[in-house]
Amino acid sequence: MRIVATIEARMTSSRLPGKPLLTAAGAPMLEHLVRRLKAVPSIDAIVLATTVNAADAPLVELAGRLGISVFRGDEQDVMQRVIDAAASADADVVVEITGDCPIIDPEIIEQTIRMFKAHDADYVSNAHARSYPDGMDTQVFTLETLKRSAQMTDDPLDHEHVTLHIRNHPEVFTHVHLVAPPEIHWPELGLTLDERSDYELLKKIIEHFDAHNPLFSCLDAVRFLRQFPEFAEINKEVARKGNT
Repeated sequence: MRIVATIEARMTSSRLPGKPLLTAAGAPMLEHLVRRLKAVPSIDAIVLATTVNAADAPLVELAGRLGISVFRGDEQDVMQRVIDAAASADADVVVEITGDCPIIDPEIIEQTIRMFKAHDADYVSNAHARSYPDGMDTQVFTLETLKRSAQMTDDPLDHEHVTLHIRNHPEVFTHVHLVAPPEIHWPELGLTLDERSDYELLKKIIEHFDAHNPLFSCLDAVRFLRQFPEFAEINKEVARKGNT
């Protein structure tokens, strides 16, 4: 069973253009994410699922420097882009990660994969039923499950949001959801890179830990923000897109 992580990333975000290449502690946000995915024991390969837009060429170049594969596909049909990216790496199982989660916890990803292996479910996630901080989002499913979902819907919204159709049809696709333990249960906390204030917060967190603990955990970040609650206020007003 070959397990492949896909990273959806592009330079043309409407809210924060160029965000994958914004830097913290001397490295682009996309690089921080890739380092964390490389620390997940169960992941066999990583593929950047970016677009054919010329603006995304710098992401392709960065992926090459980081030693990960690249697939370039349609900008709007993200579902098909992820399918093709995973197929290009001979994936049996897809670990779907969005490029706006630069401090995702490798151990949480590993736990989600272990849960997938332990259950006979089509879809395993810690993101659909919110309990973890936003930015720890991990979704695991087989490539065949995603292909089946794509064949069942022509809705552009389903094809923009990769697993929306799977999540909205539990009568067709069986689900297992991870729930955050009490010490990191903070679903209102935004640790995802959507707007400029998110970048300001993430930069503070990364640069606090980088020298002594570059792969800091979600719990480390939560404890840091409990110790300095004024930092958690930096991006408190950002509207999140929810489960789409």
